[in-house]
Amino acid sequence: MSAHQPTISIIIPVLNEEKYIKDVLFAISNNAGSDRIKEILVVDGGSTDHTAENAIKYGASVVNSKKGRAAQMNHGATKATGDILYFLHVDSLPPKDFDIAILNEIDQGFEVGCFQMRFNSNSRFLKFFAWCTRINHQICRGGDQSLFITNKLFHQLNGFNEKFVIYEDNEFIQRVYKIKTFKIISSAVTTSARRYEERGMVKLQYHFGMIHLKYYLGYSPSELYKYYQKNLQ
Repeated sequence: MSAHQPTISIIIPVLNEEKYIKDVLFAISNNAGSDRIKEILVVDGGSTDHTAENAIKYGASVVNSKKGRAAQMNHGATKATGDILYFLHVDSLPPKDFDIAILNEIDQGFEVGCFQMRFNSNSRFLKFFAWCTRINHQICRGGDQSLFITNKLFHQLNGFNEKFVIYEDNEFIQRVYKIKTFKIISSAVTTSARRYEERGMVKLQYHFGMIHLKYYLGYSPSELYKYYQKNLQ
């Protein structure tokens, strides 16, 4: 066994998430099964509510960043000192022993991967999309499933493309799939269905599908964002 045991830096991009930041940090401390989480970095894009105070109260460090999820996650990664970066959305709660599951995959030689996902909803429509997350194809990936990646590989890939205001996770993961074996862990993060409930499930999924399609057809990041603003903001 090597002397150095890899450590995990958890990176959570936020903007005005005073309620959800408490939930996710509580889930992290409740579900961690090892002492190898080196730090939790809450990367704040300029919240005007109690997000930062709540983050500190629940055991995280707050890093201030310019707004934009790609920029926030990249900034968090430059501050992270762990061997493994674990990117987590504020409304995705990690499963029991998530850290042990990640460390086991790293131990097996996987450098990047995610969890399956389920929604905190009984909707059959959402259950179907959650079921799809077990399929190892890049079309089934998304940021809500969270992402673990070695610090080294993340920087080799130059991080997230900050031109993408939306779709930054998908674009990054597509670059990963080209060069590495992507691992899907069988346990699932639990993601809030709040966006689907607010905006209509079928409508939201339809527009996400359109954004996927436009990306494959070669639309630019700014065109994808314009579509998102028009239809989903």
